[in-house]
Amino acid sequence: MFPIPLTTGLAGPGTPPPGPDEATLDYLPMPKTMATYQPPLLPAAEDLSVCGAALAVLERLLQALAAHRVEDPPVMIDLADLDLTNRTLLEQTLGEGEVSALIGGPRAARIRETRLAGVWWVHAVGPQGTLTSTHHLEVADLPGLIRAEAFREALPAAPIPDPWPAGVMNAPGVLVEVNAQAARYRPGDLSHVVNLTLLPQTEQDLHCLDQILGTGSVTLSSRGYGSCRVCAARVANVWRVQHFNSEDRLILNTVEVTAAPTAVLAAQEDIDDSAGRLAEILEALRCG
Repeated sequence: MFPIPLTTGLAGPGTPPPGPDEATLDYLPMPKTMATYQPPLLPAAEDLSVCGAALAVLERLLQALAAHRVEDPPVMIDLADLDLTNRTLLEQTLGEGEVSALIGGPRAARIRETRLAGVWWVHAVGPQGTLTSTHHLEVADLPGLIRAEAFREALPAAPIPDPWPAGVMNAPGVLVEVNAQAARYRPGDLSHVVNLTLLPQTEQDLHCLDQILGTGSVTLSSRGYGSCRVCAARVANVWRVQHFNSEDRLILNTVEVTAAPTAVLAAQEDIDDSAGRLAEILEALRCG
């Protein structure tokens, strides 16, 4: 029998600091802020007398939310005919939420989730980068334009270098796995996630993956505890997903083979909750 020193490795009040040659645990900082739902500041009753069009949009939006299921096609509500007063009421009521997106190319757009999850502002962008009058609300887990444009010109598979750049060790295995999963992926399949954070990767590996997978025409950002940055790759159904803590430190780096990463999708529970919140907002407007 060997005696087990009960105090070895234990730390508590009064434990002396480690010596200069002793390792210490380096914990990631805890998140400090989180984006949460904030009820809107509703306009005064006298301001609602000229906002019938905006109230009608909110009624249509409530009906769409109450009936919507995440597998359904998106529901679009055109806002092009609203005047400034009615647009202002909608913006004041719906606000902005956690997820935003930029789409490049011929169908350039700026998209922002409202404070109601599953309800999105969709603005077309003109040649000079300015917002155009094409503007609508959309009820969906993810706007249809994002799904349509993410891989419109994507490659079926990532090109394999020959020879590989110097210093590359594990990128070849990652790309072979990604190509195999992308080739067999079909709509409705579960996501396949390659966790680069858990794999030994050299700087050359990461640079090689960045260069080969590239960035497509769709980028998204989600904020909550820290932030999440999502980019469509130049390979069909392949996404780069990076999670950062509140110190903007990368804590999770993945490649995902899927139609759309769950990090930016509104779940059915979110949409149901948004319907309830919008019903409360409309009730307050009616009683105001």
